[in-house]
Formats: sequence, structure tokens, C-alpha cells
Amino acid sequence: MTTPWIAGHLPGLAESDVQWHTLAFGDGAQRIEVSVPALQPQQLRALAQRVRAAARRELRSMRVSDIIAIVDAAIHRLLDPSDPYRLEALRLLPAVSGYDAEMVRLGLDGYLQRFRAPQLHRFLAEDFANPKVLDEFQPAVKGGAVRAFGPDLLLHSWAGNVPALPLWSLVCGLLVKAGNVGKLPSAEPVFATLFARLLAEVHPPLAECLAVTWWKGGDAASAAAVIAEADTVLAYGGNDVIAQLREQVPVTTRFLGYGHKLGVGLVGRAALDTQRAPVTARLAAHDVARYEQQGCYSPHHFYVQRGGKVSPRDFAHYLAAELGNLQRRFPRRALALEESAAIAGWRQSAELQSFSDDGMEVLGPADAAWSVAYSDRAQPLGPTGGGRSISVNAVDALDDVVPLFAPHARFLQTVGLAAEPRELHRLADALGQAGVTRICALGAMTSPEAGWHHDGRFNLLDLVRMVEIEASAERAADALAPYAQEQP
Repeated sequence: MTTPWIAGHLPGLAESDVQWHTLAFGDGAQRIEVSVPALQPQQLRALAQRVRAAARRELRSMRVSDIIAIVDAAIHRLLDPSDPYRLEALRLLPAVSGYDAEMVRLGLDGYLQRFRAPQLHRFLAEDFANPKVLDEFQPAVKGGAVRAFGPDLLLHSWAGNVPALPLWSLVCGLLVKAGNVGKLPSAEPVFATLFARLLAEVHPPLAECLAVTWWKGGDAASAAAVIAEADTVLAYGGNDVIAQLREQVPVTTRFLGYGHKLGVGLVGRAALDTQRAPVTARLAAHDVARYEQQGCYSPHHFYVQRGGKVSPRDFAHYLAAELGNLQRRFPRRALALEESAAIAGWRQSAELQSFSDDGMEVLGPADAAWSVAYSDRAQPLGPTGGGRSISVNAVDALDDVVPLFAPHARFLQTVGLAAEPRELHRLADALGQAGVTRICALGAMTSPEAGWHHDGRFNLLDLVRMVEIEASAERAADALAPYAQEQP
């Protein structure tokens, strides 16, 4: 029997001191077992205290540019085809997530490049006019001085729907010099483990400044043990999970939750001539297929403008053909029973509607690993069944879509837009007012740029507290200096 792969990073704890829980992934010859650490609440509390003390000792004294250099060195290794950590990631992530190995490889390469040193410096510059405020007091425009302090201990509760997702918040925590404790998701316990171990190898003092552990969802005692030590809690996941965790966090502890969101694509007539339409459909299909619409930025609807040389219905057929091509290149992962039921229910509903509506058409065989539901009228916004199921709707003008967003403003995030420049900037204003927080090109919906404002918020500023030395304090100090002249 294969020995389970050991997940987690637990400074100060030996494997023999820990109880382990085994998670199984895959079937038969493809089966992989991963042992995750199931610490007792008192162990979790002691671990959190150790990490917090180490971060104060090691991270606080480091310059943020030096932290960036360490992260960059780790990312460089993960991008090196011959590095053992990369090879281990590419061996385990497809098996654990179920996603096609080539899709994981390409997705990981694109994602990791957003964490190289130039991108991280841009990331800092996006949130801080002067990133040196993370290192020392800096002059404030209004007078006096200001410095940013990250939390002593930042608790991350990660989701496992997309491989390597924990990297984003973990790097944010390091940049603000926080001690970091991360809760592994049962669906993907691999990447955060590998990255923590790699960081500790690249810069050994960091080994004590972060921990990666696990507890079963709904285990209130374990969660409470770490929350009691944390200054800030950062959580990803479904809305129910976010709400449950929020209830456990004291009002004096900062809570940042990133829950379920909806992505939408808008295709203007300028993208629908005989040359551009196939390319646009190919880009849209990649957004649909990448990680099976599991990301908060993944599209579930495309609204396509009439009046181009290629009709919205023809665009839907182009999209269906591209999804078929992608299935041959990147086969869809095996679905859980509830996922298959959700897709079947969504497709059945669309097919029933098509029987009484000549403007409705469902493309793709019933047993295909993708589905396109086309409608001559704009359908209400809402999630599809996922798993490469997409709704394509014809509209006279892209502006007609904006009113459909109003009931869902809290769930809006990404819009992939194919439109000429005048339309881009005019629509961006209307979309922003409707609740959208990110507008990008089709093909880039699942690949946010470095420094994007996740759900319209600041990634780093939301984590820090600003400490000010007011100008009055400086003036008062000057009056008490040895060089001060006594007033007559």
C-alpha cells in the first residue's frame, strides 16, 4: 500500500506529536492519499503563538524588498521545469484536483508569473503611494509621518476549488510582515504545503513565521483556538462557509471574507465579423473551460450583441465547437455526483424551455462534457450548472444587459468584455455602478493581473493598520530638543 503524502508545515512539532487524518483522491491506480495534520485545540493555540512570536522577531526587521526577493526566488524555482518542488506540484495537483494535467501546468505557469519580483513591486505600488511605509515611518503629505503595520497573526481559511489559490493571500500576509497560519482545504491540501516548505528552504528564518495546518470544516473548537490568537481572519469559500466563520470571529478582530461571485462576458458587434468572431469564441471558451468554472471570476453567461456580420446564434455555435476542441485537448475532470446532478438539472431546464421557445437552442450532445444554451432573448443572470455549461444570450445593445445585474450586485465581480474603445469606457462606468469590480478582456477572465482589487478591495491596505505621528507631535518634540531656543 502506498505511503500517504504528508501535508502541512508545523514549526516546533514533530510528526510523532501529531494526529493525522487521511484524505483520499482518485480511484484505483490513480488513487492518492494525503495525510493532513489534525491538531488538538491546545496544539493549534501554541502553534499560533509560536508563529506570531517568530514573525515579530524575524519578519518585522526585514525590508519589504527583501521579502519580495525571497518570494521571487521561491517562485523562480516553481517555474523551473527541473526543480523537485515543481515536479512534485505537477505530479500531485492533477491527481488531487482532478483537473487535466496539461491544464494545471499551463494554469500554474501563468499564475506563478504574477508573483515574480516586478509584479510584486507593482502590487505594493497599487496599494501604497510609498511602499517604504511598511519598513519605517515616512513623511505624510499633510505633515507628520506615517507607517503601516500588518497583523501580528493572520489566519487564512483557504478554499480548494482552484489549485494554488492559497498563494495569493499567503504572499499578501508576508508582504505586510504578518505571522501566518493557514487552514488547508480538504479539496486541495498540496500547494500551500509545498510553498511553505520551499520558502523555509529558500530562507530558513521564515520557517518559523508561518504554519500550514488543517481541521475539519465545522470544527468550532479548533477554529476558535486559532481565532483567539489572530488579529485578522481572511477567508475564502462558499457564502455559507464564510457566514459560519464570521460568526466565530470577535468584533475586535478584523474579518475579510471572499465568497461566491458571478462572472459574465459581453461581446459587442465589433468583435463579430468573420475574422474576429472565431478568435473571440476561442478566448471565451478558454474562460469557460479553465478550472471548470470553479473560480469566482469564471463566466456563466455571455451576452452577445446583434448587428455584427456573425449573429449571436452563430457565435454560440462557434463557442460550442471551441468547447468541443478544448475537451479533446483538456478533458473535463471527473465530476462529483452533486456536480453532475446540477449540470443535468440546468441542461434539462434549458431543453424544456426550448420545446416551447423557438428562440432557444441547446447545443452539444446530452452526454458531452460541455453544454451551450442559446437564447434569442436575454435570460436573467444566475449561475449555470458549472462544469463547462454556459448560457449565450442575444441582445440589441450591451447596455440592455446592465439592468439584469441590479438584483445580483452583491455577487458581481468580473466582466469579460469584447468591445471597441468608446464602448469599453462608456460601459465600464455603467458596469461599475451596477456592482462589477473587474473588467478585463475575454480570455483573461480567470487570470487577474498582479495587484488587482479583489472584489473591489485593497489586498494589502485592508490588512494593515496605519500609525501616524501628527505634525503637532513633531513640533512639540522640536520644542523639547537640546537645540531649542527658550522663548522670551
